[in-house]
Amino acid sequence: MNPINISWTLSGYLGRRFFTAVLMTFGVFLCLIYMIDLVELMRRSSSQSDMSFGVLASMALLNLPTVGGDTLPFAVLFGGMAAFLRFTRNNELVIARASGVSVWQFMFPALAVAFAIGTFIVTVYNPVASTMSARYGQLEAKYLRGQTSLLAVSPNGLWLRQADADGQSVVHALRISELGLKLEDVTIFLYDSGDSFSGRIDAHHATLEDGYWDLRDVWVSRLNDQPRHYDTFRQPTTLTLTKVQESFADPDTISFWDLPRFIDMAEAAGFSAKRYRLHFYDLLATPVLLCTMVLVGAVFSLRTSRLGGLVQLVLGGVFAGFVLYFVSDLSLALGLSGVLPPFLAAWSPAIVAMMLGLAVLFHLEDG
Repeated sequence: MNPINISWTLSGYLGRRFFTAVLMTFGVFLCLIYMIDLVELMRRSSSQSDMSFGVLASMALLNLPTVGGDTLPFAVLFGGMAAFLRFTRNNELVIARASGVSVWQFMFPALAVAFAIGTFIVTVYNPVASTMSARYGQLEAKYLRGQTSLLAVSPNGLWLRQADADGQSVVHALRISELGLKLEDVTIFLYDSGDSFSGRIDAHHATLEDGYWDLRDVWVSRLNDQPRHYDTFRQPTTLTLTKVQESFADPDTISFWDLPRFIDMAEAAGFSAKRYRLHFYDLLATPVLLCTMVLVGAVFSLRTSRLGGLVQLVLGGVFAGFVLYFVSDLSLALGLSGVLPPFLAAWSPAIVAMMLGLAVLFHLEDG
């Protein structure tokens, strides 16, 4: 029998069932992640008597979209397998095949839904999650880490705040080199312990040493005092190169729409933007990755009656999904280390896995 065009009614039915299964699976994952994250935050804050449960609950909620987003491929895999197994067990696939619908037409609604979910995640979900993640990072730094430094890159250069027992200072530099170790055209605004302005330091360049900034060609201006010039000047600091780089924005806190502009600004400021570019390509590959998970689920769930026991097939699908996730993480690590180009590191696991899934389905199905 020649394949016929699948009707919109059947396509809508299959797509809704698949979407419902994925949504329910993702919801279960989010609930589990929220409870686990809340317990972990309670453990981390156990030594701090001033932390309220409301703050911890809100922090866990703010962190939920970012952490939960990492489980979405598994939600698509498990939800897809559940939907396909139900189609098979209810003989819906058999009836569709008997009416001339090929397995590819049967799978198309699920692939379309997975691609639409991936597009929504990248364009809508990610900007919301990045905003919430940035707020979570601020609360975590304030309440759990006691972090006193903050770095930001803008079109006007780099801004870095540092604080100690004597007060705080704000460092501004137009250019950065050596990944934050050396600053050029530097201005340091000084504040006392009461956050009152006490002076400023202007220098041609500054080098971060152990416990101080080594400033060259320096003008020091204090309140109620004449500006003084120094060839060299040491300004104490509690910052280290590691702290400066760790203070740099996490890729998860930057919206998909803002990443290209941020990458340009970071590179112009002298920082390596490799991990941000890799994160950007990884986000772009999300729809393809979700479609790949659909194919993996289909390979292990559409032909249970022919290929063997249900438990073995489900375990095989779960194992294949975890292998794909592991390979994706490995590829991203290779991209971050410079072994692979960022684009290739982000896209190759999903594309290779999709090709393998298609090959297996072509081998198992007749059309």
